[in-house]
Amino acid sequence: MEALMDSAKKKLKLIYGYDQFRKGQEEIIQSVLSKQRTLGIMPTGGGKSICYQIPAFILPGVTIVISPLISLMKDQVDALTELNMAATYINSSLSTQEEKQRYEGIRNGTYKLVYVAPERIEHSSFQSLIEQVDVSLIAIDEAHCLSQWGHDFRPSYLSIPKWVDSLKGAPTVLALTATATKQVQEDLQTYLSVSDEHTVITGFSRHNLRFQVKKGIDKRDFLLSYLNSRKNESGIIYTSTRKEVESISEWLTMKQIEVVAYHGGMSEEKRIKAQEDFTHDRSPVIVATNAFGMGIDKSNVRYVIHYNMPRTIEAYYQEAGRAGRDGESSECILLFSPQDIRTQSFLIEQSLLNEERMKHEYEKLQQMTSFCHTERCLQQYLLDYFGDRSNDTCGRCSNCLKEGEKLDRTKEAQMVFSCIKRVREKFGKTIISQILIGSSNQKIKQFRFQELPTYGLLNKWNQKQVAQLIDLLIAEEYIAPTGSSYPTLTLTEKVLPVLKGEKNIYVFAEKEHDKPKEQNDVFEAMRALRKSLASEQQIPPYMIFSDRTLREMSQYIPQSKDEFIAINGVGEQKWDKYGHAFLEELKQFVDRKPVQAPIKTRGSTGKVKTNYLDTAKRFKKQPSVPDLADYFSLTEITIVKHLIRAEQEGYNLKLGQYVDDHKKMLIHKAAEEVGTERLKPIKEVLPESISYQDIRFTLLI
Repeated sequence: MEALMDSAKKKLKLIYGYDQFRKGQEEIIQSVLSKQRTLGIMPTGGGKSICYQIPAFILPGVTIVISPLISLMKDQVDALTELNMAATYINSSLSTQEEKQRYEGIRNGTYKLVYVAPERIEHSSFQSLIEQVDVSLIAIDEAHCLSQWGHDFRPSYLSIPKWVDSLKGAPTVLALTATATKQVQEDLQTYLSVSDEHTVITGFSRHNLRFQVKKGIDKRDFLLSYLNSRKNESGIIYTSTRKEVESISEWLTMKQIEVVAYHGGMSEEKRIKAQEDFTHDRSPVIVATNAFGMGIDKSNVRYVIHYNMPRTIEAYYQEAGRAGRDGESSECILLFSPQDIRTQSFLIEQSLLNEERMKHEYEKLQQMTSFCHTERCLQQYLLDYFGDRSNDTCGRCSNCLKEGEKLDRTKEAQMVFSCIKRVREKFGKTIISQILIGSSNQKIKQFRFQELPTYGLLNKWNQKQVAQLIDLLIAEEYIAPTGSSYPTLTLTEKVLPVLKGEKNIYVFAEKEHDKPKEQNDVFEAMRALRKSLASEQQIPPYMIFSDRTLREMSQYIPQSKDEFIAINGVGEQKWDKYGHAFLEELKQFVDRKPVQAPIKTRGSTGKVKTNYLDTAKRFKKQPSVPDLADYFSLTEITIVKHLIRAEQEGYNLKLGQYVDDHKKMLIHKAAEEVGTERLKPIKEVLPESISYQDIRFTLLI
């Protein structure tokens, strides 16, 4: 096994240009090479494809990759071909002659990876082919499609477990997904006979993404302003309906913003052209329904805007996660309006689902709605949903960065709770709001609600304001709506401390400021060269180098082969193809080269030489200790010490802002009690949720 893993690490560097595996990759690859059935749950952009591509080139025989969208197979195979890896796909886009030739190539061992749709495994010709070849690995991409509780259930996936079990030689199975709740995870383990021991969950956190929810704004005005400020950046705009895709794309085109449209009602030819224009950077923006994106490997998407709220958290996180696959800072913005709820409710009503499934869909819609109304950290809310619970806030989402006055709404919340109880938890948000503002409409009179003690208690508010407070209370799980198109409201056990006066409820009087973005002319020059080379070879630019790799080039201005090949994402093969062209372009920026550029050289330990000021400068652009530790190949404690030293010497990082006020209060109190000579005594008297990093950032020690 040690020899196999050494081979895997060598291929990681030679083929992909990376010095070390990302979180979870090595563990999954080791499990696969040990011939264990394995389930990998990793966030979008976490590097799932490497988990089966590297074993495919180490194991004998062929690897079959089951993927749900045939429209994306060509992109995946093109990317592998660019890396000199023998791969092909079999799907309905091929002519009879092309299919016959590829079947023959598979029989002759020409290919190491073969991509197929789940429907293909039921074809007798394919079954006959597989009986004639040595299949060592079955990789199931987008494995959540196998579970009826997954957000994108595909009945065709249900035949996979039986087919796998029928294959000769008992090939290893690897299932991969980015979005799996605990229920979906258990389904996949059961269907595919995967043990807990061989289930690898890396966590769902994406440290480079900034989540934002914007409410009560003119969506088109925001869209126009945002796109005009990011003309050179690649982005996706998702809408709920085909009609809206066409309307928005036509309007943006009229406003002289270059976009393409994509939805399931378009011809296959138009969809393919739109996708290629976007992936090849010929059009920076694509407006699409959720028909676009699953499995797309475009790494330099800098923003994803949801013009409408999706139906489920799983769908939202998967779609939003298409931003920043290269690890660079990216934005995920959801433009919410109450009409979005009505649209999604209508789509649920129109679906042919049984009663249990429909109830489940309404519950998921409510969880998505609550995400739009919560005042908690948005990243924390998403992680909690997937069972990846954390007390830490991200410090960069729109909720974490809110400015303005905090208003105590405990009294008003108590009125809402009391009103719900008075109507015996049998009515919904609209009626509760109307009772509290003192409405005199017919329904209030019909049920004689004007006689309730809670009638008119919030008569200085309007119905919309009360409804917004109720939405917040639902989001924070004080109130639970039933799963239906007209949900009634019930109280949870969380209301008791509030009713007893033991806990207060605060609401932000919101005030936000957007920070201007930096421009980098070296990076733009690298992007222009990448696009030119990609056009010559008729491949998407990201297949040459990711944005992350280009940013590192523009930061360190390599001037030799050794310096260039040490850049993250540059391997020997990429050097042979593109190294000279990029070095030639970088010569004009030699005066920008840092005096002590933290460039690795071949044969080094893999660590980037750095000092505390390098760390502080990068922290300002990418305020994530784990990401910096990964980037500099240092421990997190070393990164923290660098940041504290920089702060102490006047480099204004404001580290305290990354610790919430309640934690800081407890830390200062503990420091007064036990002193600050040593950290351990402080840690021991604090709650477990407070980390050493929180203590160091608060006390700067």
